[in-house]
Amino acid sequence: MSSVLRPAVSGQDPSSIASKYRPISSHLAIAPPVSVVIPAMNEAENLPYVFKTLPQWIHEVVLVDGNSTDNTVQVARELWPDVKVVEQLGKGKGDALITGFAACTGDIIVMVDADGSADGNEIVSYVSALVSGADFAKGSRFANGGGTDDMTPIRKLGNWALCTIVNRKFGARYTDLCYGYNAFWRHCLDEIDLDCTGFEVETLMNIRVVKAGLKVQEIPSHEYLRIHGASNLRAVRDGLRVLKVILRERSNRRSLRRRHAMELNSARGEVS
Repeated sequence: MSSVLRPAVSGQDPSSIASKYRPISSHLAIAPPVSVVIPAMNEAENLPYVFKTLPQWIHEVVLVDGNSTDNTVQVARELWPDVKVVEQLGKGKGDALITGFAACTGDIIVMVDADGSADGNEIVSYVSALVSGADFAKGSRFANGGGTDDMTPIRKLGNWALCTIVNRKFGARYTDLCYGYNAFWRHCLDEIDLDCTGFEVETLMNIRVVKAGLKVQEIPSHEYLRIHGASNLRAVRDGLRVLKVILRERSNRRSLRRRHAMELNSARGEVS
């Protein structure tokens, strides 16, 4: 699948060719539709800042409403009339994202937070990485060109420590671990089989794409301060949940290796 809009060849209708592609910059056009998933709970004040930076060429916006008590849904519909609103039945960011992913119809899925900390203009970099061959485009605040206005020194230290553990235990080469701005081809969902409900979902995704052997490309990203309201993130509590996920995935990996070795030995015994 080409990511470049090619000139029409002789005998072809230019309008029929152009309709297959969606221009996203002066030098890049894509055919795959892009879905943007935004989990939100009481983010009515922040949504204008979020939607203002979303590119018009995206295929759809899926807003997962976590039982908001303000006018989050109304504001979203005013800002983006075609927004697809999905009601979250469970709780937690992981549950919200899983709900949103299931509602997407695009071939490419982008995760964007609703607090105004992410710049939608960066989506073009994520999509460019995917159409150039990556399976998973992972945002990083610590890659060259990235940055953050929101992390405290303690959170930076914790993120570095957890990232180091994942790199050593799973053979990854990440510069950032606990960041929610990512994009991926829809087929990746079949490989990573998400099954957690909290903030640790981003870590789980990052681990499982490596375990699945998917091609990951980090994208430098700048995280801005939340504009209105307070975050539900709690550094110690959620850091422990992330560590628990890492240990569980490491244990599962060892179990799979042992089972594979047993099956291999059994097969060799039958042959002999």
